[in-house]
Amino acid sequence: MEIFKYMETYDYEQVVFCQDKTSGLKAIIAIHDTTLGPALGGTRMWNYASEEEAIEDALRLAKGMTYKNAAAGLNLGGGKTVIIGDPLKDKNEEMFRAFGRFIQGLNGRYITAEDVGTTVADMDLIHEETNYVTGISEAFGSSGNPSPVTAYGVYVGMKASAKEAFGSDSLEGKTVAVQGVGNVAYTLCEYLHKEGAKLIVADINQASVDRAVTNFGAVQVSVDEIYSQDADIFAPCALGAIINDNTIPQFKFKVIAGSSNNQLKDTKHGDLIHEMGIVYAPDYVINSGGVINVADELNGYNHDRAMKRVSGIYDTIEKIYAISKRHGIPTYVAADRLAEERIARVGKSRSQFLQNEKHILSGR
Repeated sequence: MEIFKYMETYDYEQVVFCQDKTSGLKAIIAIHDTTLGPALGGTRMWNYASEEEAIEDALRLAKGMTYKNAAAGLNLGGGKTVIIGDPLKDKNEEMFRAFGRFIQGLNGRYITAEDVGTTVADMDLIHEETNYVTGISEAFGSSGNPSPVTAYGVYVGMKASAKEAFGSDSLEGKTVAVQGVGNVAYTLCEYLHKEGAKLIVADINQASVDRAVTNFGAVQVSVDEIYSQDADIFAPCALGAIINDNTIPQFKFKVIAGSSNNQLKDTKHGDLIHEMGIVYAPDYVINSGGVINVADELNGYNHDRAMKRVSGIYDTIEKIYAISKRHGIPTYVAADRLAEERIARVGKSRSQFLQNEKHILSGR
């Protein structure tokens, strides 16, 4: 991989390789863009097949965080860390404390949080060495479990999507097919049930399905049948790449709005569902409640303030649909445009400010 060529092509700012022999730490911090502010993005620990695969994952995820944070209206840029190793076998205290020292060395350019393969306990160890970490234990002033907040963001985004598709944001009487009933999706189902929606659920974990059936009167279908349900709304809350050549021909849904990441297998699939008239809530926008929530920790966490900002996902989704209709483009393209335009505006303003400062100083 020609890393500098890749960075130049996609306009990355910095890649940091972190190694600590004593603890076995091998980490890659990718900082994509800090136009809006310090880069915020989680730390993922995964047993990558190669160092190149780890680098590519860090870069891809960092860019995704730039767009997520920008679209969410946060004054934060995009970054991500991957730690190479098996999260079930290779963790130790020294590793995360060493990593915390590397973060501290960046002096606030990068702020981390938990991600796949890492936990609140891991973030607490990082916090021993730096304050540039979110998602720590509530005892340290953290926001706690982000799942309920993420679920609320998906719920309000789904309501905005229902308004676009059906003319009203009421979900009463609507049938919602929920793929995956984990922590986020279970709380989403709770919101939907309270509003009077009908639920169809599927999950590989039978206990999760049983809980939704018992508590919300949900109808169970198999994981393969969820794509072909006669439902108004499809809420993918488990796997990525589930909007693809095999599943799209089965869709009868008018709306797709769920919490899972990277729902489109390829951009062509976003184009296809747009042509079919399906209202699609771009995943990194509708599932941004979690990052909005942890970002609030940087100001001294206030739950009411965080939830008010998360409720703004409704308005952001509406803006994306308006851009989509105005320019005749798919919503996933409209979301990117919303994020890119915000970054460009702030970048231009900052550049003008620095230029003015330079003129003032040179005139002295």
